[in-house]
Amino acid sequence: MQKIQFLVVFACLALSLQAQSGYKVVARYPVPGNGGFDYITLDPASRRLYLSHGTQVDVIDADTGSLAGTIANTPGVHGVALAPPFKHGFSSNGAEHKVLMFDPATLKELKRIDVGRGPDGIYYDPGSKRIFSNNHGSHDVTAIDAEKGEVVGTVAVKGDGEQAILTDGVIYLNSEDTNEVVIFNPKTLLVTKRLPIGLAKVPTGLAYDAKHKRLFIATRDTPKMIVMDAKSGKEITSFPIGKGADWAHFDPIAKLIFVSTGEGILNVFRQISADKYEDAGAVMTQPSAKTMAFDAKTKKIFLPSAEYEMTPAADPTKPARRTIKPGTFAVLVVDKAAGK
Repeated sequence: MQKIQFLVVFACLALSLQAQSGYKVVARYPVPGNGGFDYITLDPASRRLYLSHGTQVDVIDADTGSLAGTIANTPGVHGVALAPPFKHGFSSNGAEHKVLMFDPATLKELKRIDVGRGPDGIYYDPGSKRIFSNNHGSHDVTAIDAEKGEVVGTVAVKGDGEQAILTDGVIYLNSEDTNEVVIFNPKTLLVTKRLPIGLAKVPTGLAYDAKHKRLFIATRDTPKMIVMDAKSGKEITSFPIGKGADWAHFDPIAKLIFVSTGEGILNVFRQISADKYEDAGAVMTQPSAKTMAFDAKTKKIFLPSAEYEMTPAADPTKPARRTIKPGTFAVLVVDKAAGK
């Protein structure tokens, strides 16, 4: 009876949240395989989604969900970055401390590049024509020439970088273990400023409003979406969000901020002015859907997710083992209802 009551309450909450925000889950793209997952990357030109998936990267069509191919042998992969001018793609293979460079047209491996320990987030800066990998094991960032696939230097961020924003000739990077936004120059590789975060800890998701110079920071410890002045570091306001946030995005056209969380809540906030914001509601997605990709063309949001099973440990003093339930890995598609 209690389980039924919980399901009824959860369903009612989902409906009320979705009605308020105007967004809802409209499709689900099943993806074969049971490996772990992290970031998702959209290539708007080819209409492809790159999904980190255990020891491989799955590539699917963003409009149909059909599997386009696989990049094999990417141990502990976290994310993918694309450098369109050079027709190169890169994956951060955390388990082998390497970045793999591949051909996006064929998905074939071109070379493997030694970087810092435990590469996690990865991104391309068009201005410097470099790929950057956030290395959690060595607490730094490796810079790679996107054309040659060669390491050109290291950024001493002295922290574990999460989501990064590339704008105005600098890179803003959330440092989750030092609770600050680190600003560095992608050409000189020097850290130019550090903006401490005082309202909450463990910053992960990061978005940016270029017009008003505002950072939107999603944190995990005391889950919040914090609005910060990117120039002064002043924290302007904050809102509660779901637990386990891992990605944020700002749509400057709709003036909406999105934060995806592992709790299964996609928080949505509306910008009224540079210093005024309101909660625009939220979307119930699915527990584990902590990262996302925003499609500027269709305004759809893609979130990788899966269901988990808990297996009790043989030793009762040890925690239960969490594994992905076979056949449940998928990409959720969130869209705004017509007329909203």
